[in-house]
Amino acid sequence: MTSANSKVREPQQWFVMNAYKAEQRAEDSLRMARDIEYFIPKHYVLRTFHGRKERKLVPLIPNLVFVRARYARIEAFKQIHPYLRYATRKVDGMNRIMKVPDKEMADFIRVSKEREEELRYFRPGEVEIPRGMRVRVHGGSLDGVEGTVVKLTGHRDKRLVLQIADLVAVTIKVDPEMLEVIK
Repeated sequence: MTSANSKVREPQQWFVMNAYKAEQRAEDSLRMARDIEYFIPKHYVLRTFHGRKERKLVPLIPNLVFVRARYARIEAFKQIHPYLRYATRKVDGMNRIMKVPDKEMADFIRVSKEREEELRYFRPGEVEIPRGMRVRVHGGSLDGVEGTVVKLTGHRDKRLVLQIADLVAVTIKVDPEMLEVIK
């Protein structure tokens, strides 16, 4: 039993946050906070400015920011930056703060940083991700990443699918010889 004066140190966790119309402000502020890790999934799009087409890096899902820190640290950060809010989901009739396990988030970040031309992002409902075989990649730049193998319509190759907190899924082509079935 712990005494009333001793504090149990809470673990760092990945929280799903919303920065409504303030992703760049959130990124700038989080970059300055040395004790908070963050990730904003981004992709390139072709935009036209003043008649000229430009390739621009933009957030994959508007307003979405993943933040890793202790809950108390995020609460302190939010006091100064109130535009950053927790994303919630209804569970058993109550709104719960959305969190992502460390391993799942680490795998998502690794895959998201792979060669962009091989990545495809999907939002829930855009692609039916069947309950497939869970696998772990052995070798290459994705060594240790876990996901589900599916065959997407229009693709002859096998693709690894990683889904994060029912928000986004990313797929990448993988060599079937590098996969180990997880039981």
